[in-house]
Amino acid sequence: MSRIVFIFLAAILADALTWAQVNVEPNTALLNEGDRTELLCRYGRAINYCRIEIPGEQRVLNLSPEWSKTPGFTYYGAGLNAGQCGVSIERVKASNNGQVKCSLGVEGEELSGTIDLVVALRPQQPIIELMTKPNRDGFFNEGTAFQARCSVRDGRPPANISWYIDNMPANKRTSQLEILTNTVNNVELSTSVQEIQWALSSEDSNRKLVCRSHHQTDRESVPPQEAAYIINVRYAPVHQYEDASVYGLYLDHTAIVNITIRASPQPKIEWTIDGAIIGQGRSDGRYSAYEPQYLGNDEYNVTLAIAGLTLEDTTKTYTLRASNELGFNDYKVRISSSSKPPSSNLDVAAIVGIVVAVAVLVLVVLLILFARATGRWCFGGATLNTDIGPDSEAQIHPEMNDDEELDGRDNGDEHIDTTQQSEEATPPVTDKLEAQKKADLKKSAAATAAAVIAAGNGSQHNLNGSSIEAPKPPNTSV
Repeated sequence: MSRIVFIFLAAILADALTWAQVNVEPNTALLNEGDRTELLCRYGRAINYCRIEIPGEQRVLNLSPEWSKTPGFTYYGAGLNAGQCGVSIERVKASNNGQVKCSLGVEGEELSGTIDLVVALRPQQPIIELMTKPNRDGFFNEGTAFQARCSVRDGRPPANISWYIDNMPANKRTSQLEILTNTVNNVELSTSVQEIQWALSSEDSNRKLVCRSHHQTDRESVPPQEAAYIINVRYAPVHQYEDASVYGLYLDHTAIVNITIRASPQPKIEWTIDGAIIGQGRSDGRYSAYEPQYLGNDEYNVTLAIAGLTLEDTTKTYTLRASNELGFNDYKVRISSSSKPPSSNLDVAAIVGIVVAVAVLVLVVLLILFARATGRWCFGGATLNTDIGPDSEAQIHPEMNDDEELDGRDNGDEHIDTTQQSEEATPPVTDKLEAQKKADLKKSAAATAAAVIAAGNGSQHNLNGSSIEAPKPPNTSV
């Protein structure tokens, strides 16, 4: 019971507090000069009057839905009976920056509320200050701990800062954004400061470091402001992780070998060809080394000319040494008369073709094994036949032939004598085959003669004395 009473009293107190306070919308209005805006103060009951004070305006605005005496400022809201007291500002001025105060007359007393009106002022152009100083020529050495500071002064509200290198996020170490407040002509303004630092490398040379401010006043027609600084780095010739290769040179023609290297300042060049050293701007026999040609962005083209290129030249070892006051690097160079380098990797089409070919081959093998095991297709009707064909050598010397079966048997008018054959020397395989064929013909003739005799006598006894019915002639009647 006590808990119910407590909840009831809390609800009454909350309702009383709601009536006793003024709610505002919005709490803070951030605008650009010249923008239109609506500011509203609300109370839980009907109000008797509505009075609003705006910074930079000399008069206090007494507003109601029925009338307005100040041009550019009109009543905003659902009416006094709804407990709403608001103002619509047609064009915000820079002098309106500050706290807007609304006063509401309620049952003999006056309640008030405040809204922060911030009229943005565009800050000044960003400034990049170098904390690490370059040499007198404006260069930093490779490995230098570079540090710079960006300041965006006199903004309202404070500007944010972002760093870029060649229009890409810098992704370097930066300090926390620092906001400094100062007063200019009785107007409070803010300055944003941030630092960036990292160790310089050869890749940073000739790159543009950009400090860009982001502010409330930025629009599509008014892009963010920025400051830029070109970083110049001095470094030894850059090492290449792979040997340089030059293809498509013609035998018996003057071959031009071009190599591009990066260095700052300009390097000196010398070629070593099978132990012979040729400095830049000099020639040795058929070989000529030219001065490096600057291409921009710290890149130099180095050229070696070979007059009357021979096949032997393509087998020689070429070493290019580039050096400056910061160091040197050696580059291995290979030359070839081939039109293009040998491919070390298969392209996608070749890989797909190989996979398909292997798949088809596997499928064919599986189908053959399946057909052989089940006796289908070309294996249909195939059985394990142990009979030896008539052309085999085993058929030439059978263990038991028809001659032995016909021994002691009446062959009618013809008897096959194999005595002479057994006495002759063993002929070659082809002769054996011919002899066997002749023997088969003789056997067939003897069998035919015996059949004819048996047909004339009506029956014939075999070797065991049993009778064999004579074969009947075929029926030729129609």
